[in-house]
Amino acid sequence: MDTPRLHTPVCDVLGIRHPVVMGGMAGHTAAELVAAVSNAGGLGIHGGSRQTPDDFRRTVARIRQLTTAPFGVNLLLFGREEALLDAMLAERPAVMSFAWPRIDQPLDEIFGRAHAAGSKVMHMVSSVHEAVRAAGAGADLIVAQGMEGGGHIGVMGAIALIPQVVSAVRPTPVLAAGGIADGRGLAAALALGADGVLVGTRFLATPEAPIHQNFKQAIIDSDGHDTDVTEIPDLISGRVWPGAFSRAWRNALIRQWSGREWEVRKQQPALAAETSAARQAGDADHAILFFGQDAGLIDEITPAGQIVADMVREAHDIVSRRLASLIGAR
Repeated sequence: MDTPRLHTPVCDVLGIRHPVVMGGMAGHTAAELVAAVSNAGGLGIHGGSRQTPDDFRRTVARIRQLTTAPFGVNLLLFGREEALLDAMLAERPAVMSFAWPRIDQPLDEIFGRAHAAGSKVMHMVSSVHEAVRAAGAGADLIVAQGMEGGGHIGVMGAIALIPQVVSAVRPTPVLAAGGIADGRGLAAALALGADGVLVGTRFLATPEAPIHQNFKQAIIDSDGHDTDVTEIPDLISGRVWPGAFSRAWRNALIRQWSGREWEVRKQQPALAAETSAARQAGDADHAILFFGQDAGLIDEITPAGQIVADMVREAHDIVSRRLASLIGAR
């Protein structure tokens, strides 16, 4: 069955068929996942932060073996990974995606370098102030991320944040993020004024995602109510994200240390080693697992390309049939 088309300004900016973008989840993306999303008409994004420049170049080369469609790469700005940024720009991706800058970082200079490399600039924000800053620095596209999402988040929910950002940065296109896993979320984002969606957790429960099967099963088993907004993952990693909390699965690790953050600081080196070993072993109860509240909408492992098609098909049906049927209804 052909996938119907939902065309928005995001499609024109990014050169894609469908306004569905995969979040650049550092450590959770792989060439196969990125290419599958792009080949389905969305935009796959590789999360390159904390890769070595050589590893990053190898990943991009593999993506280009698997797709000729546009794709993006993502960098977390607060890490100040200058050598990696240079390597990313040298690859001239269709999209440079950025997030979580420090207050003193010159976004206009960073975005200008990306534009000079021929890349569009996407920037993720969790507040209106950050959105205005990014748009003023020349971002081609703003991602407004609500706190429903997994991983690092702000403190405002998507349904309040998205329309505020849309109004604040108009006419710059906006992608909605946070808790979106199906066509209902895409249709809702369009109704809020966004031009598409950025999706993270849903793409983790795919054959292409490079995470352990046990972690995928945890997402499938989740009812969406079993995550916490917590600083424990960052205390364990010893890596401070500016202005961010994190949403993680409330597994045995989080339950053990909640309310004992002072002790986490004292035990940090040992905990970092233990959680790293748990991740390698697929021990879901003792690793740090980031996923969003939309896990409650996910009940099976589905190929990434099918997720894009299903999401667009469902949203198209909602917009063209269900909502249209309400006009003039008595």
